[in-house]
Amino acid sequence: MNERIRVPEIRLIGAEGQQVGVVKTFDALRMAKEQELDLVLISPQTVPPVARILDFGKFKYEQTKHDKGTKKSKSSSGIKEVKLTVKIGEHDFLVRVTKAREFLEKKQRVKVSLYFKGREVTHREFGDRVLSRFLEAVIDLGKQESPIKLEGRNLVLQLVPK
Repeated sequence: MNERIRVPEIRLIGAEGQQVGVVKTFDALRMAKEQELDLVLISPQTVPPVARILDFGKFKYEQTKHDKGTKKSKSSSGIKEVKLTVKIGEHDFLVRVTKAREFLEKKQRVKVSLYFKGREVTHREFGDRVLSRFLEAVIDLGKQESPIKLEGRNLVLQLVPK
């Protein structure tokens, strides 16, 4: 930026985005100071390096604003998990269904894990019943992505929004 640019010539882009051409760094600095703006090196790897005349403070502000926006949208696109057990109570089951429906309405994927305790794992059919009941409760908002599979002591159901 500005006086820290140590190359003799640069390809200059003006304040409005127009191509100025290849100019000496000293002349580019003078042009930037006349407009009360900064000379910023955009692409130092190219020959000759590319620099642009712009307001660096405004540029940094817009960059952080853009980064926050992408970070916000990125965090919501992850997969959400809802955990169940074979002997889950009716109210607890309805709470999990409500949460899964909220996630699906927000266009998020949902992983439903049903954990077997102790010897319950020998009776997989009980877990299948709970998961099929769960699937019926959310089928209007989401669809089953893959068949229900056993991963260790968990039965896993993947749901994607419609």
